Formats: sequence, structure tokens, C-alpha cells
Amino acid sequence: MLALRLTRAARLAVQLRRLLVASASAGTGFLLLCALGHALTHPDAPGASSLRLAWCAAPLAATVYLAVAVARADPGTRPRPGLSAIGLGPGRLMAVSATTTALSAALGSVAALLGFLYLRGDLTGAPVDGAVSGVLALGQRLPAPAVVTLLALVPAAASAAVALTLRPRAPRPAPSAGSRRYGRFGAYGWGAARETFGAYGRYGARLASASASAPAPAPASASASASASASASASASASASASASASASAQPAGGRPAGAAQADPSGALLTQASDTRPPATTDGDGSAQDATGPAPATPRAHTTLLPWGIAVLTAGLAVGTYAGDTATRDAAPSAGVLLGWALATLGLALAGPGLTHLCGRLLQAVRPGALRLLAGRVLMEESHRIGRPLGVVCAVASAAYAAAALHDADATDFGPLSLIGAVVVAGCTVATLLTAAVEAKHARTDTTDALLRLGAPPTTLRAAAALRAGALLAVFGPLTLVVAQLASLPLAR
Repeated sequence: MLALRLTRAARLAVQLRRLLVASASAGTGFLLLCALGHALTHPDAPGASSLRLAWCAAPLAATVYLAVAVARADPGTRPRPGLSAIGLGPGRLMAVSATTTALSAALGSVAALLGFLYLRGDLTGAPVDGAVSGVLALGQRLPAPAVVTLLALVPAAASAAVALTLRPRAPRPAPSAGSRRYGRFGAYGWGAARETFGAYGRYGARLASASASAPAPAPASASASASASASASASASASASASASASASAQPAGGRPAGAAQADPSGALLTQASDTRPPATTDGDGSAQDATGPAPATPRAHTTLLPWGIAVLTAGLAVGTYAGDTATRDAAPSAGVLLGWALATLGLALAGPGLTHLCGRLLQAVRPGALRLLAGRVLMEESHRIGRPLGVVCAVASAAYAAAALHDADATDFGPLSLIGAVVVAGCTVATLLTAAVEAKHARTDTTDALLRLGAPPTTLRAAAALRAGALLAVFGPLTLVVAQLASLPLAR
């Protein structure tokens, strides 16, 4: 009920994005039903029917990808402060997003079923005669379990992907840079900043080691030895505090203080790295509390998957080349070609954030001005949002270019079902990229407002956006052409 109310009360832009999800689900469901009709019409060719069903994985994956992007950009199911008090925590909002996505995809599946029945003539009594009549299973009864299974595939996959993507995650704490342990010659690791020269052998650095390694006094010791040890410890602490105050007064103003060194019972020296964090406060029972709060989350690197993406892309092109060489000229594209394109798409999706991040770095190279610096920083910050959709769009554009080249070379007729599948895949990928761009624009609203308050002209922001688009086009355009040429070579022979 809550998902229905949020769906009805959403804005027009959100409703249009959900309508796109329903349209993509309708196209994918219609292709799945056509694969079922081909299997019923041609029972003696199970291989061709299985290949048609396998090629339906491309529009299915594109529809699920669009559904995930639309669910992420939905402002109505975004976690806000105070919603957990009324039972709308991150887990509940994730369930609402998954339910809303399932409703949109189910609406598209119902529309696909109605269109398929209309073409069969079950609703009007007169079947449609044309190129798709061979996949409609005219004069045969559709098996209800198969129809329900195929139509429920898109809503189930879309809702599961949304629930997996929007599941609540605990923030990853940053690695602590508080202490450094010295074992043998040299340091095991560095803290936030390096100590000054001679911090290891400074006077008083290993006084705590002797006090830690000294045994505890016996309970039956004499009062005279106890008082002597107490006076000795008092004088030692006084001398240590005097030396500490002298070293503090000798430290120049604004300089970097040396780290305070202490030793643990094992004898290894612990040196606190000097940093700008305030000292820890101590409560009444003597337990130390960090005044800075919890550690911030570790920033995720966007260039680590770039080599893996290039490797997967190369493997996909190799598989597609081998499958194209072994296939005959008159045969339909085999499952090896589908596997090669799937690997190539995965590789470009993995390499997309790294390439976008590198675009931002290249924009800031060689003494950049304010415009190039702003455009490059925004690209580096948004690489994780728009990088993967850009890679997928690059793969789809490469496939379209290769298909056009194959059509011009052999005059191949792809048919209406291939056209429907291409429209679904291309429309979903472009809509996903636009949705990710809108999400990135909303994410940097505070930064844009701050720049406008500081006096930045709106023309500068528009010029930075145009510069970002030009940089992305300059990198991903040639990459698309290269991948398309390499993929179309074995198919054209």
C-alpha cells in the first residue's frame, strides 16, 4: 500500500522514468513470448528456439539495468533523517523501491501479453498476417505455466537487482594512522605524518619500557622500601615532566611536534605519528574518547578496475572473433557471438569509471585554469556514477555500428523482432545514462549553489559542462569506433 501511494504521489519526471521501465519490460516480455511461439510453431528445431531465447538476455539485462538506475534516482525512496522513527528505515525503503519496480515491470508484462494476444487474434478473432506470424503459434494453445514464467521473469529480476543494489550497507572505516610499531631496522608503516629526525633515540623515549618490564611489588614488602620506591618514582616522574616541558618550550611555534613514544610489554616501541587531530578527552571513569567521532569512510578508487575491464574487453573480442570465424555466412549469429558481446560490454562497463576518472585528470593537466580545474574535478567526482553507463552506451553503439556494417556488406535483413530488440537495448542504455546524469546533477546541487553564492557566473558552469561532454566524447568516441571495427571484422568475412 505504501508503494502504491508513493507511486501515485510521485513527480512527473519520476512517473516518466517508471513509464520507461514499463515500456522496456513490455518489449522484453513480447520478445520472450515470441521465443515461446517460435518453439511451439517449430518443434523440430529446438536449437533455433533456444538461440532466440538466449538472445532475449540482452534486452532483459538492459531493462534490469534501467530499472536499477530509475530506483536509485527516485527521490521518494531516499533515506532521510527521522524516517526510522516511524518505521521507514533503509531496509524498509529498499523494500518499497523493490516493490515499486516490480509493479512497473509487471505493468509492462501485462501490456506485452495483451499485445501478443492481439496479434494472435485471441482478442479480436482475426490474427495479424505479416512477418511475425511465424512466431505467434497461430492455432495452438499457449501453455499457461510457460507464459506466466516468462512474463514474471522481468519483474522478478528487476526487483531482485534493485533490492541487491539498494540494500543497507555499513560504512567502511578508514584505516587508523594512530601508532606505528618498530620491530627491526626501519618502520613497519607510516602514520599521518613522519616524525622528526632522532625521535627514536630522544632522551626519555624508552622510560616507559623499563616501568612496563619491572615486576609488580610484593604485597608483603616493608613500608620503608615502599616509601623509597614511591619517592623514587615521584622524582622520576618529576624529571620526566620537566624534560617534557623543556622539549615543548623548545619546539618553535607552528612547527611539527615530535611523536610521543612509548613501549608495550613485549618491548616494541610505539610512536604516535604527529598529526593535526585534537587530543582525546577522558571521561570520569578514565576511558579515553576520541573527540573527532567515528572515522570517515575510505574513498573508493575508480581506476583499480580499469586493467580488469581492458582484459575482459580483450577476451570478449577474442571470443567474438573465434565465433565469427567458425560460423557460416547464412547462419544466424551464434551463442559465441552473444557471449563475446556480453564480455565486451562487461569490460567496457568495468573500464568506464576509470576512463572517466582519467578524463578528469587529463583536463587538469599542464597548468589548468579555473574552468578546466572545475570540469576535471567534477568528472573525477562523478566517475562512479556516469562511468559505467558510458561504458555500456559505448558497447551498444559499437554493436550498432557493427550491425550496420554487416547489413551494408551482405544486405542482411534483420526482421522486426531484431529491430524491437535493438530499440529496447539502445533506449534502455541511453535512458540509463541520462538518468545517471540527472542523479549526478542533483548530487552536486550544494556545490553549484555554493559557487553561485561565491560569484561564479552561470556561463562558467555551462562552459564547464560543455567541456566535460567534449572530453568524454573525445575519449569514448574513438574507443567506440575501434571496438566496432574489431568486432565487425570476423562478421564481414
